Amino acid sequence: MPIHFLIAAVMFFPFRQEPRGLAALLDKKEYEQLFPHHHAIYTYEALISAAASFPDFAGEGNTLIRKRELAAFFANIAHETGNGGSGAKGGPYAWGLYHTEEQACRDGHCTVYNTAGNSSYNPVPGRSYFGRGPLQLTYAYNYGLAGEELGLPLLAHPEWVSQDGIVSFKTALWFWMRAQKPKPSCHDCICGKWQPGPEDLRLQRRPGFGMTINIINGGVECNSTVPAIREEREERIGFYRHIASFLRIPIEKDCDCFGMGTYGN
Repeated sequence: MPIHFLIAAVMFFPFRQEPRGLAALLDKKEYEQLFPHHHAIYTYEALISAAASFPDFAGEGNTLIRKRELAAFFANIAHETGNGGSGAKGGPYAWGLYHTEEQACRDGHCTVYNTAGNSSYNPVPGRSYFGRGPLQLTYAYNYGLAGEELGLPLLAHPEWVSQDGIVSFKTALWFWMRAQKPKPSCHDCICGKWQPGPEDLRLQRRPGFGMTINIINGGVECNSTVPAIREEREERIGFYRHIASFLRIPIEKDCDCFGMGTYGN
């Protein structure tokens, strides 16, 4: 074959690189299969749009690592927003992304969340900062910090997190991707970028799905022996295994955070 023809062939048939965007891991049909009862704001398009602001989300490492992070994220948000249970129609893992707000606080009585903590993000009078969105963003200081870093007025308009799908997913991804010392980010833990130091090893903290539970709600769930709370943790793990199976990927043998030192959340 003449050399000039080879050059032309390369020009017209370039080597393909593996797609790196979230859409390359999961299409809309698959999303609808995973979340057949999702709320109207939690659309596939809203997720893809929000994820564009976080290109490292499910975008670092090989395909296995990327899908494992997606499974871990989906498992946690499905648990936080679910409406299932052991007797749910279609099975307990068919009801993720059903709720947009913390159900016990919808009447506005959860004023414990209206606090700046040690931050300068003072709550706006008349607003309430209970859990909203896929990861149930909670407390005025989290709304304030997320709003500042996302360029959104969430202190003044916390309701946007449960009314606008793109904003909602952005807040969840913001929490997932951001390290808040002394906690590492969920992203770094599930991708293996975070490695435990001596104190972490002493406290049995290790990379993987269990650490994401520890970061999100470890102070409540990880070491509780109360059956109802233990079931919360077990549901997260169940979602993780279910979604990983759907994505056809192996996961770590120990997905739990039981026995880990927590951060007192």
